[in-house]
Amino acid sequence: MFKLKTKSGANNITGGRLAALRHRKGISQRQLARMMQLAGFDVDHHFIRRIENGERFVTDIELVALSRVLSVRIDELIDASVPIADSESE
Repeated sequence: MFKLKTKSGANNITGGRLAALRHRKGISQRQLARMMQLAGFDVDHHFIRRIENGERFVTDIELVALSRVLSVRIDELIDASVPIADSESE
């Protein structure tokens, strides 16, 4: 079965954006996973690592959860033309 991948071979376009947003907010992968758990999503830091490394596909449900937990718009996670907001302006 054919699977869509980025030009670089990654399984998602969210990984790099997620890592940048997480770093901008000063949150570790473990901390983000814990934030997701507190919001009711059963994930661990391996979930975050695999997304950021492009090893894992990301569902729309997961995009919504990540955007809510990080308090960002979904397009900040998927659209490279959308600037990542400064954490000071949040």
